[in-house]
Amino acid sequence: MASVTDALDPAALDPADMREQYRTAQFLESDLAAEPMDQFDRWFKEVAGSGVIHEPNAMIVSTASPDGRPSSRTVLLKHYDERGFVFFTNYGSRKGMELDTNPYVSLLFPWHPVARQVIVTGVASRVGRDETAAYFRTRPHGSQLSAWASEQSSVIASRAELLARFEELAARYPEGEQVPVPPHWGGFRIAPETVEFWQGHENRLHDRLRYVGQDASWRVERLSP
Repeated sequence: MASVTDALDPAALDPADMREQYRTAQFLESDLAAEPMDQFDRWFKEVAGSGVIHEPNAMIVSTASPDGRPSSRTVLLKHYDERGFVFFTNYGSRKGMELDTNPYVSLLFPWHPVARQVIVTGVASRVGRDETAAYFRTRPHGSQLSAWASEQSSVIASRAELLARFEELAARYPEGEQVPVPPHWGGFRIAPETVEFWQGHENRLHDRLRYVGQDASWRVERLSP
């Protein structure tokens, strides 16, 4: 019999033995909204209202350099509407520079506890400075300061160096004083070209319904799991 110690030993864990049967209702073409962003709105509200997803607006953003080298990271969705999905970042970060030179991007919303995913491919563009400023003003004071303190993706000598920058800014802009919007910080909007809604099912017979943009309209196709 395996001991408690064995059960907690990473060496005793075999990823090949980790399986879960998804038991969910069928997801059919007749269930879809006419527009992908309307369908996203339905699922997002259901997931957010379920209370089982930590940060349902967390999404994996995948970009690529001009020579095709990919990179991924988790970013928080901050707005969505019929035009697409918006997040904010340092434009000098790796993702910011990659999107400026290669605007093609993929988004993944990994809602594992409810056996759902949304996968988006599209094209990124910077949002206007007015939109960036409006969002920046809603951020907590400390988050506003961190947008200045962190030269995102750059190498730093230590965490102490980062904290020193933050404390210097906190002294310059104390709580209650307006922090200017950094010129190197702002939003990207991802205009979707495809949006796939993935619903897990038992025996790995998942439902995958994908909207594909076509001449200012959308067609829906079912993908084999």
